[in-house]
Amino acid sequence: MEKQIEQLMEMGATRGQARAALQQHKDVMEAAERIFEGKFDNVLDDDDAQMVVESSTATKRPRMATPDDDDDEEMEDDGEAEDFVDYDSDDDSMPVDANSKTNADVDPYSGIFFSKDRREEVIEVEEDSQTTTIAGSDAPVKLMMQGEWMKGCPEGSEQSFLFGLYSELTEGACQCPDCGMTVPRNKSDFFAIFPEFSSYIQHLLTIVRKTCQGCKKPFCVACGESINADKVHRPSAAQDDNPLFHCSNLQGVILGVGLFMLEQMFVEQSQSDTESKPRSNKRRKTTPLSSMTSTPSKDADDDEPYFPAHLAKGGIGYAGNLKEDNSGQLEAMALQHAKDEKIGNLLASIREYLPNLHRPGGGQTSDFLVHPTALAHLRRRFNNVCSALLRNDSLADMSDRRVLYFELLEWLGTISSHEALASMMAMPIMAVVSVKVVTPKKTSKSSSHFRERMIVYEGSASPRELLEGIAIQAQAAMKGLEGMKPADDGPKELTEEEKRMTIDHKGKSKESTTVVSEENQALINFCRRILSTTTAIDRSLRDTKGDAFVERLHTSLPRLFTSSQPGAYVDAGDSEESAKKAYVEWAKNTRFEYCDLTIPGSWSEDDPESTPQYKFYYNQEARNLANMDIPKRSLAIAKELAILTANLPVAWDSSIFLRVDETRVDVIKALITGPEGTPYYNGCYLFDIFLVQRYNDAPPHVKYMTTGGGKFRFNPNLYADGKVCLSLLGTWQGPGWVAGKSTLLQVLISIQSMILCEEPYLNEPGWANSAGTPQSHAYSGNVRRMVVKTAMLENLKNPPEPFEDVIRTHYRLKARSIKKQLDQWLAQDDGKTTTPDGGGYGGERVVGGSNNGFKADVEELKKLLDTL
Repeated sequence: MEKQIEQLMEMGATRGQARAALQQHKDVMEAAERIFEGKFDNVLDDDDAQMVVESSTATKRPRMATPDDDDDEEMEDDGEAEDFVDYDSDDDSMPVDANSKTNADVDPYSGIFFSKDRREEVIEVEEDSQTTTIAGSDAPVKLMMQGEWMKGCPEGSEQSFLFGLYSELTEGACQCPDCGMTVPRNKSDFFAIFPEFSSYIQHLLTIVRKTCQGCKKPFCVACGESINADKVHRPSAAQDDNPLFHCSNLQGVILGVGLFMLEQMFVEQSQSDTESKPRSNKRRKTTPLSSMTSTPSKDADDDEPYFPAHLAKGGIGYAGNLKEDNSGQLEAMALQHAKDEKIGNLLASIREYLPNLHRPGGGQTSDFLVHPTALAHLRRRFNNVCSALLRNDSLADMSDRRVLYFELLEWLGTISSHEALASMMAMPIMAVVSVKVVTPKKTSKSSSHFRERMIVYEGSASPRELLEGIAIQAQAAMKGLEGMKPADDGPKELTEEEKRMTIDHKGKSKESTTVVSEENQALINFCRRILSTTTAIDRSLRDTKGDAFVERLHTSLPRLFTSSQPGAYVDAGDSEESAKKAYVEWAKNTRFEYCDLTIPGSWSEDDPESTPQYKFYYNQEARNLANMDIPKRSLAIAKELAILTANLPVAWDSSIFLRVDETRVDVIKALITGPEGTPYYNGCYLFDIFLVQRYNDAPPHVKYMTTGGGKFRFNPNLYADGKVCLSLLGTWQGPGWVAGKSTLLQVLISIQSMILCEEPYLNEPGWANSAGTPQSHAYSGNVRRMVVKTAMLENLKNPPEPFEDVIRTHYRLKARSIKKQLDQWLAQDDGKTTTPDGGGYGGERVVGGSNNGFKADVEELKKLLDTL
């Protein structure tokens, strides 16, 4: 026994725990499993070990019933039915036998609604790699080591299941269940990492089913059970006699090894992308086409969304006649397609062995009896790949890569439809945030080395939450493609959003069937697939987990609001830190909304030819295009809306809010709050935007509206008449709009960071080298006075539609901070009168009254802030 005690102590058990476990379980592996499960946590020394007594009646581990159980001739009495429990049940009231495991033991994911604030520190072991030679293989094959097998953030008793299966399939021998003859098991049998997954499957097919040399009966080397052909060919089960579906042990090891191969391939591709081109220190989405958008995206659950850093002094950065280099784009797209196809094919091959109760031809034994290691590897390995792909912020990119994303949606649908796997959809994904390498150790038994690493995991968005972000993009794209309907192919179940979109045809005539371009139809199909998958997942979760589970899940999902949905009151709290947190959360929820921008009574619902008037500078242009169907433009708008729903930057320092007409998505209004560190800070600046007939071959039309009735020029690039000078819009020198590639998001961020800048004086042609001069300081002081009077005070007194709630909430949440800002601005003011046109500094024309009126404006604004 001493040798076995030493083995258990090497695994981390105390001597007392090892002795107590071996007294009850003669097999060292079974003893180790019970120790890992915590059965002997109360044993501290050898004296305690003598006091541990186990019940003489052995109990079976609760499990789900399989189809084979229905045909068993040797059924025990009805009392055994209590042993068969719902492996993934959320019902805490389920009766449990006193001698059996608790619900928490049976379901390692019973407490699935973990906070995303969860943090775990895990010590992982990395061993030196080993290779072996396998018959039929031309080159040595790498072996999967135990540390690689068990890698990841553990839940419940996962580690014991992983350790038990690895030990069972790599050590000792498998005994024939009929005559007792043994067949040796080797690590190379089940844990050989072949270059191709198909080669691994072919290898398993050659070794997993053995015929006993003694009794000549077949048995499974993975589980040691006999193979009963009569049970395989039953009407209720699959007719395919595939030996790899015989038992849950095979399911666990195939998914573990397959997902390890998938993770390795994904990491290698990501590293090759990193090495092939320079990367910024901001995380970008996983696509080589990310340079087509101007802003990197952050995780959906990040506290502080991306905000562009202030540019270096020197104007808006558009001097010169630089042109974008588009060479190599087609080659990059072809390379990405090849990579996606490779990963998609591997995903499809592995999915064949994913537990699936709706498998064509009927469920297999392993579909009903899910091995806990299968759940562990899905959560640890598949979720890593799933998370990276679902964080893509470009619906157009995902549609172009549909060969991969369609397969990913198949996986999510299959997982959500299985009772034992469905909980994964709501669990926060545990992501690695830091790695600390511990000094390598040398074992006493051999010359091999292993390294210990301290891995810190933190919770992030769940798969269902990430999928909702993409579904919001899909809904926006479908809205942009309204009217681009293909020929009706029969009735189909519509989502609630699609039902809503088909009701209101304000200002539009009923459209006849139109010919849809191939590219438009591809995007439509992709969006429908996303929305139908989301609906199917929720339906499956309701069937397997119940309505309460789904409702609780939905409360954590991101949502896209409309102006008809009143926003909840947001409390700023007692500190600036709480105000910042509340502000960012509020801004994320309200940055993009649909609303009604029409003038009431300006059109008739009974007259299909009637065209509404819009509260909009480009009203006439919008009316001229009311009944025009331009497929290329619709596709561009659909892609644009999908980008905007998820990528508008919001932060305490500065944010961008967008309002889109609910039936004319080319009619848009934007509000930008001035960036910190600039004379525009915390002002609200409004723009009317129209996506023109040739969009996006041509840039949008943008009009600046916060001009005090056409009196104030806030910037050399923002005229009093509303003209916006920007090279992207073709109204300023420098790189212009790139047809099919430039976006409205680029325009908005350019205005936010390049025009609303720290020293606006430098934006004037010829003054770019005047940074820090008295003239520049005087110009900024003049801007601050205009900002307080117009962009702050006037907007708060008479908030323009449709941003009334946004403006009031913005100033209410930031009231304490803005008061301090106003005091600083007042102290910095030079006392000069305001020059509306921005061309002079201390001119004769007085706008604000005696003593330039700035102090009076500040005091009035402070009083208004107090009323909020």
